[in-house]
Parts: sequence; structure tokens; C-alpha cells
Amino acid sequence: MAFAGTQQKCKACEKTVYVVDQLTADGSVFHKACFRCHHCNGTLKLSNYSSFEGVLYCKPHFDQLFKRTGSLDKSFEGTPKAVKNEKLNDGE
Repeated sequence: MAFAGTQQKCKACEKTVYVVDQLTADGSVFHKACFRCHHCNGTLKLSNYSSFEGVLYCKPHFDQLFKRTGSLDKSFEGTPKAVKNEKLNDGE
């Protein structure tokens, strides 16, 4: 009898995740090593992460990138999306 394994794939690397190396967060499955902050690439734990639109962040970077502006509609280039859209519309 052969071991059938699991069919669950890691959201980050798309490889098979086995039960001993599995983390489930936000309805997705990850390898423990793939559960990392999008901004600093630091290893996350279930107790110290936040996510926005399916992207994982450590608590300090989530606070820095989103909470400081008071808006979750923030671009990482420094210009809010609403301002960019206004500039594009003015140029037409």
C-alpha cells in the first residue's frame, strides 16, 4: 500500500503541503517556511500576522503601510490611488 499524500498546495509556492509542515491562515494553506511578510520577507506566525487583499504582512509593516495613512486605499509608491486616478483623468 503506497502513501497517497495530500492534494493541498501552498498558496505561496504552489507545491504540495504535508500535514507536519502545514499552516492554515485566511482560508489558505502554507508551508511554515513560506508563511512570510510580503514587505520584509520575515517569517510570520499565526499570532503576529495581518493580511490585506490576500497579501500577508507582519504586524509592524501592516501598521506602517496602512494604519498610518488612515486609509486602506494606499499605494506603495507613496501616492494614493485616488490621486493617481485624478492625474490620469486630467491628462485625457
